Amino acid sequence: MAVVGAGMAAARFAERYAALGGRGEVTLYGAEPRAPYNRVLLADVLTGRYDAEALTLQSATAEIRTGTEVTDIDLAARTLTTATDGPAPYDDLVLATGANPVLPPLRGLRAADGELLPGVHSFRTVEECARLAEDARGAERAVVIGGGVLGVSAARALAALGIKVEIVHQAPQLIERHLDVQAGGALRTALAALGVETYPDNRARALRGTDRVTGVELASGYVLETDLVVLACGVRPRTGLAHTAGLPVRRGIEVDDTLACAPGVYAIGDCAEHRSTVHGLAGPAWEQADVLAARLSGADPGARYTGSRPLSRLTAGPVQYAAFGDAGADGPGLDVLRIEDATRGAYKKLVLRGDRIVGGILLGDLTTVGALTRAYQRDEPMPADPLYLLTTQGVAP
Repeated sequence: MAVVGAGMAAARFAERYAALGGRGEVTLYGAEPRAPYNRVLLADVLTGRYDAEALTLQSATAEIRTGTEVTDIDLAARTLTTATDGPAPYDDLVLATGANPVLPPLRGLRAADGELLPGVHSFRTVEECARLAEDARGAERAVVIGGGVLGVSAARALAALGIKVEIVHQAPQLIERHLDVQAGGALRTALAALGVETYPDNRARALRGTDRVTGVELASGYVLETDLVVLACGVRPRTGLAHTAGLPVRRGIEVDDTLACAPGVYAIGDCAEHRSTVHGLAGPAWEQADVLAARLSGADPGARYTGSRPLSRLTAGPVQYAAFGDAGADGPGLDVLRIEDATRGAYKKLVLRGDRIVGGILLGDLTTVGALTRAYQRDEPMPADPLYLLTTQGVAP
């Protein structure tokens, strides 16, 4: 069995496939020069909390071919070709190609040689993290372009290194995919306490500097002086290989409930699109890997993936939040509970339909997050007193 990709979804699949008694060799083809690792913790590598090697993930007995990019798939012949070797046969093929960072259309983004202007960094791999850490040693100011989960994580990490950080974000609030207006405001206040200034509703249009970045020009014409720029403008499913092979692609590689996109070909993780949804989060990627491992190992041939109840979470230092479900839902039959504590920078919200949780946000105080997310993911009924859900006592496990 061949797995194209050696990231978090691929490692999880290989580990579960072996644990469930799957037979035959499993080979992971990874373009990066290292074994699978947990990229969710990259910001903690930047701060020095973790060594890069501590992020390595177990992939059981699978053969891992690092630094080996798959360049072609022949579906009819059931072979794949790498950049260095000729065609290799496979029985089943799992695409776990992940996603690429989105680079914004900024004037001055690239130097004369076509590479990113010195001082400008994307933040997706361990190697990129190492280059950013090296560059940050002599920096006093940094601008993060993008205020989503990755941008906030990068800003928090750079601030922990003693660098003055500014976030430029096009949306009216930070992490708008997961947080509501009040939570976004509370997060902005928490970041300000760490020395991170935020510019929501702003767009970067150009970079200043010739030999190295010196500033970020906003659409208003205002220029933020800087020594570093971190690009955190989201990711795009890596689908080029699948598209060239003739597999169904929209935003991601389209899969059904068996996670198949063609006979004997499957897709999981950030590259997969299931029921018109690309999750882009570790939790759903691992759930997909678990289902596919159960099917292909024979442990549960009828296993199906019907969707996920994803959780977005940042728990590092004084800035922490968790968001799950449809926390922005509003309408008949819904009850919304909120608790705000401005002095402690805490914000809590639950959306309920009857005695079931529809969604929620916890920011600043995650004491009850375990109980709440378990109840949400299991679709369990809640106690009669819903305010109890937001107190430090939480829901009984």
